[in-house]
Amino acid sequence: MLVWLSRMNHCKGFGIQSPTDYWFVRYVINEQWPYYQYEAVGKDDDWLTRKLGLLYFRIANWLQPKVVMSDGYQDYLQIGCKTAMFNDHAETIDLVHLKLNGDYRRRVTNIYNKVNAKSVMIIEDIRKDMSFWREVINDEHTGITYDLFYCGIVMFDKNRHKMNYIINF
Repeated sequence: MLVWLSRMNHCKGFGIQSPTDYWFVRYVINEQWPYYQYEAVGKDDDWLTRKLGLLYFRIANWLQPKVVMSDGYQDYLQIGCKTAMFNDHAETIDLVHLKLNGDYRRRVTNIYNKVNAKSVMIIEDIRKDMSFWREVINDEHTGITYDLFYCGIVMFDKNRHKMNYIINF
């Protein structure tokens, strides 16, 4: 509740000037209507795992990635895009889900070489290492970033103006 109250000014895309970014926040990140497969996954998960899992499902459903690299939540991602192939060693990766464990800094450097302008990276538990999250925001490879407190979403389209949005999720 305290997290929600501290981010109250950042609800439902308020203050976002870009129509594309506003649409993404309203209809992917903070979508309230039930999707067609919500009942199929995560019934036994705790509230945060389910909340993040359903977000990842919506992102996969929106992006329809061909290749996914994931540190978890494969069931949510697979239901969001049934044709997605999970492969950590592909040359190009469309959707990345990364947890901050192990040598994540080296992994992110390798990921930067495998993404394109349409790729999306989700970094889970960004509060674990805020200096790393700030490095990701400021990195030359990244474009639009979304800080959702529990995770961060990174887009790589360099044709768009670089922005970091704080979202009340």
